Amino acid sequence: MPRHKGTVSPYCFFVSEQLPELQRRRLPVTCVIDAIPYCSQAWAMLTKEEKMAYAEKARKLSGKKCSQKTVKETCNLAPLVPACPTTKVPCVTFPDASVMSWKNDQAVLVDIFYFLNIYSHGKLPSHCEQRFLPCEIGCVKYSLQDGIMADFHHFIEPEVPPRGFRYHCQAASDATHKIPISGFHLPRTCYAVVLWELLEFVQPARGVWPRFYCRSNDRFRISWCLNRMASITAIGIESHLELLDVEDLVIELHQKKYQKEPSKTWVCRELDAFLWDFSSNTRCKWHEENDILCCALASCKKIVYCISKSLASAYGVSLTAAHLPLQDLDNGESTNTKMVILDAGRFQNMKAEGPACDRHFASPSQHQEFVPSNCDSPCGVKTCSLYGTSTMRGRGITRLLKSVSDLTKSFSN
Repeated sequence: MPRHKGTVSPYCFFVSEQLPELQRRRLPVTCVIDAIPYCSQAWAMLTKEEKMAYAEKARKLSGKKCSQKTVKETCNLAPLVPACPTTKVPCVTFPDASVMSWKNDQAVLVDIFYFLNIYSHGKLPSHCEQRFLPCEIGCVKYSLQDGIMADFHHFIEPEVPPRGFRYHCQAASDATHKIPISGFHLPRTCYAVVLWELLEFVQPARGVWPRFYCRSNDRFRISWCLNRMASITAIGIESHLELLDVEDLVIELHQKKYQKEPSKTWVCRELDAFLWDFSSNTRCKWHEENDILCCALASCKKIVYCISKSLASAYGVSLTAAHLPLQDLDNGESTNTKMVILDAGRFQNMKAEGPACDRHFASPSQHQEFVPSNCDSPCGVKTCSLYGTSTMRGRGITRLLKSVSDLTKSFSN
């Protein structure tokens, strides 16, 4: 249905509200039209009810405007102010063109970064109000100079799953972090306490809020969970939370030092390393004791390890136990980040338990969004068996000699 002249679209009204924030972040926007490309992702993250609230505000505003004004003129006006902002708007994050501007290498070394991850009991369909059920949060305070300065971790008291989705949520949890929906013996923290302690952990300065970084494929889930917790607890921190992609951070750090931008594919491959999956002091105590790979705190620490390993030497930083696990400091640059060294005794014990243990050696998926299925490995779960159904046994050199022998026999025949 065509829109009449003089009316304001809900999306245009939403963009006009975000214009001051975009200008504060020094993005190249002077009017609403310039800001539209930066707001499409944030608009898509709003729920149907939130979009309806903007539609109602736009309708009221359109009734006050003169009928001769066109949509084009309206979209070039100064930022619009709603008459009665009664609806609480969730956090809106935008790509920031100048968040990573350092004057010199020393500024890079002392800059503090926060890496954040939130795990959920699976991902629910888009028609559900609860897209995720936050159950674990991990955050790491890090600088290239000092390494890991502090870490933050909590198990979160989840909401009740929507009717009919309890099995879906528990199956997704069993395939990843294995945190039960109910009957968990460890204490869990409510939303309000989690947010307040997170604020206490980052200690934002007056007028300056820290930036949180996460993997790009986790960003929607983490942003949604933060907004959900803030909206339920009525803690007004939504507009201050800034969630950025860690891939962009790594690219900027490399470009700053080498004056050459690495490919995003290479950066993602480096961050996908599972060298430290079994390293000590990486996972939380519960995941470590139960030998479970998927841990929100571990995912943050492994990002730190990758950044330290690839950039510390370039910036002249000596690696310490705060940059890498102790057992990896002596390996130098020759360590392959795609290799996992397991304790032989534990490996044999787990192997004797049966094929069900294979999943413990799989690298955790970065999406942490799984759909259960009837097969042994739920849909969306990446598994890689170290011994599987292969008939070859022994060390690599043994398998190589056997393959050469088989190849020689085939030629002789």
